[in-house]
Amino acid sequence: MRIRALAFRIIRQFIKDKRTLALMLLAPLLVLTLMKLVFDGQAVDPRIGTVQIPGPVIEALQSNGADVTPFDNEEQALAQMGDAELDAVFMLNDTLPQIVLEGSNPTKIRNVMAVAQKSLQKLGGNGDPPQLELSYLHGSGDRDIFDYYGSVLVGFFSFFFVFLIAGVSFLRERTTGTLQRLLATPLRRWEVVAGYLLGFGLFTLLQASLIAWYATSVLGIALEGSFFLVLLMNLLLALAALTLGTLLSAYAQNEFQMFQFIPLIIVPQIFFCGLIDLQSMPEWLQTVGKALPLYYGADALRGIMLRGAGWNDIWVDSIVLVGFSVLFAILNVLALRKHRRI
Repeated sequence: MRIRALAFRIIRQFIKDKRTLALMLLAPLLVLTLMKLVFDGQAVDPRIGTVQIPGPVIEALQSNGADVTPFDNEEQALAQMGDAELDAVFMLNDTLPQIVLEGSNPTKIRNVMAVAQKSLQKLGGNGDPPQLELSYLHGSGDRDIFDYYGSVLVGFFSFFFVFLIAGVSFLRERTTGTLQRLLATPLRRWEVVAGYLLGFGLFTLLQASLIAWYATSVLGIALEGSFFLVLLMNLLLALAALTLGTLLSAYAQNEFQMFQFIPLIIVPQIFFCGLIDLQSMPEWLQTVGKALPLYYGADALRGIMLRGAGWNDIWVDSIVLVGFSVLFAILNVLALRKHRRI
């Protein structure tokens, strides 16, 4: 009887907690659906530009799965590759085949080289294929896969931990009554939000700086661009996470409910931040990714750390992240209305 009474109490508790029940049943379905959409995408063919390459070579590249775009001159092809529209440029250098690799993604480097060698082997028949002259637009051949993914993980961990800690901390301020006592003073809602963001922001800056320094100086993740731009993007990502975490904490009653937002807010961003090749996803799914803050932060960090991007290349990503932070801060102010009308 006592065991049954305890079991019934747990059942009633779950039935009353609609959010927990819905999350338990629906969140796994959402994540599984996202995984199917992401991993069922089409394989991405190597994008190769050609400059004054004979027709049979182009046909051989295409027959081996390459997406080939002919160019009239080398400068035009390299400019296209600099905009991350190509993975490699294939040209002739004094009748010798030369490949200029984009160089930021080791997986794409291997795919391009496999296609190029198969194509030359096919054209060469039973003889030895001609040797390829290799060069890199960014980096060199000694980059490993962690350089590519590490640049994204730097931003992801800044975002994730700030989101979680800020949300739980702001929730604790509310559950302990501190927030209610503040709202009983003449302070306006926007002043309360600004004060909390400024206070949390100091530690956010410390965390962003530590992660950026540790990743580049201790772990040795590739850094082609400015460390200060890496720090700036890390800080903007952390600020977006800070404002989002404090916003969502207004709709949680305890720490457990705050953790429930992870499958809904954090997990989808893992799929769209660049850890998985976005080009393999359907176009409509890529559009969904552009509505998430981590998409822009990861794009900028990868550009800075792997391609040496400067401010002119990342200012759009920076403005978008600032826009997210401002939007979340405004929604924070509005969310405080349920505690006090000022």
